[in-house]
Amino acid sequence: MFTVSYLAGQIGGEVVGDGTLMIQGIAPADGARAGDLTFAEKPSYLAAAEASQASAILVPAGFESTTKTLIRVKDPRIAIAKVLPLFFPPETHTAGIHPSAVVDPAAQIDATATVGPHCIVGAGVRLGQRSVLMGGNHIGRDSQIGDDTCLHPNVVLYAKTQIGSRVIIHAGTTIGSDGYGYVFDQGRHRKMLQVGNVVIHDDVEIGSNASIDRGALGSTVIGQGTKIDNLVHVAHNVVMGRHCLIMGQVGFAGSTVLSDYVVVASQSGIAGHLKLGTQATVGAKSGVMRDIPAGETVLGIPAAPDKQAKRQWIALSKLPDALRRLKALEKQIGVSKPV
Repeated sequence: MFTVSYLAGQIGGEVVGDGTLMIQGIAPADGARAGDLTFAEKPSYLAAAEASQASAILVPAGFESTTKTLIRVKDPRIAIAKVLPLFFPPETHTAGIHPSAVVDPAAQIDATATVGPHCIVGAGVRLGQRSVLMGGNHIGRDSQIGDDTCLHPNVVLYAKTQIGSRVIIHAGTTIGSDGYGYVFDQGRHRKMLQVGNVVIHDDVEIGSNASIDRGALGSTVIGQGTKIDNLVHVAHNVVMGRHCLIMGQVGFAGSTVLSDYVVVASQSGIAGHLKLGTQATVGAKSGVMRDIPAGETVLGIPAAPDKQAKRQWIALSKLPDALRRLKALEKQIGVSKPV
C-alpha cells in the first residue's frame, strides 16, 4: 500500500485533497473499490470516477472534485503506466541453470542470469546479467543476449541472433528462421541459402507467435525501442528504425526499410524493397505497394494518402445512387440497352 502523496511524488503529480489516504490497488471506475486509485482523462469520465468507490482519481491538470482526492498530472495515461509497476512488480526469477536445461560448455552464462526448465543453449552463446530464459527456449550457437532481457516460454533463437538489453520476447516467437528465398531453375524452385542473422536492439518488445526471418547475407534489424505485436511476420533483410509501432497480423516482405517512429496498424501488408519515412503511418488493413514519404498517412488497398483514400471511399459509396440516376436518365431519353 502507498499513500496518495507518495504516488504523486513518483509521477510528479499535484495532490488535491487528503494525501495521507492509503491506496492498495488500481482499477477502472466501474470496478473500483475503497482503497483503489482510478483515472479520468475527460470530464465525462470524471463523473463516473466520482460516482465510484475509488479513494482517489488520477486526472489532468485543471480538473476539480468536491467528493474525491485527486492527483493532477500532465497525462493520466503516462502516469498510470508509471504507477502500475509499483502495484504489480515484475516476476522475479532465481538465478542459475535448471537441472533439465542442456547448456553447451562453450556457452557463457552470467552468474545472475536464469536458464529455466528444458532450455537448450548452444555453443558460443552469451547470456547477460539478470537475463531470463523462462523455459523450453532453444538458443542457437553464437547468439548473444544482453542484460535484463526476458525470453518467455518456447521462444526460439536461431544461430547468430543478437539481442540487446531490456528486450522482452513473448511465448512462441521465432527469431532468425530462414528467409523466404528461392530461384527458379530448370522447372523447380531452388532454395537460396539465407546465411545472415537477426539483430534486435535495446528496449524492444515482441509479442507472441511472431516470426522474424534472418537476412539472406546481411542482417534483419529491429531498432531500439520498437514494439511489435502478436502474429507479425518480418521477412529477410527488413530494417526497422527506432521506436516503431507494429500492430498485430502485419506482414513485411523482404528488404523493406522503416525509418524511426513508423506506425503500421493491424492486418496490413507491406511489399518488399520499399522505404517508409520517419513518422509514416499505415492504417489498418492496408496494402502498401509504394514508398511512403516522412510524415504521411496512407490507407486502403492499394494504400493511398489518407485524404485521397477517404475521397475514393466516399465516391464509391455514392456509386449505387449514381447508377440509379443514370438508369433513370437513360429511360427518359430513350437510350436502349446494348445488344
